Amino acid sequence: MFRHKKKSDRKEFDREKMIPAVRSSICTGEKVAGFRNKQTGKFEEVMMIRTEQELQEFADMYGFERAEIQVFY
Repeated sequence: MFRHKKKSDRKEFDREKMIPAVRSSICTGEKVAGFRNKQTGKFEEVMMIRTEQELQEFADMYGFERAEIQVFY
């Protein structure tokens, strides 16, 4: 009947303004990958990280090395 356009799940990443980052909870250990704004420090979530393989998929999806990913709590 009705069809909705699928939005791309991939968010835009501007290397000039954003840093790839993982926010990790000290209490639960939950990890969320995303991008952190260099000027404001605001974090934009992209995906949950449960395994090292998912972290590598995140890096591959946006074309950067895992060493570039900052972890903050």
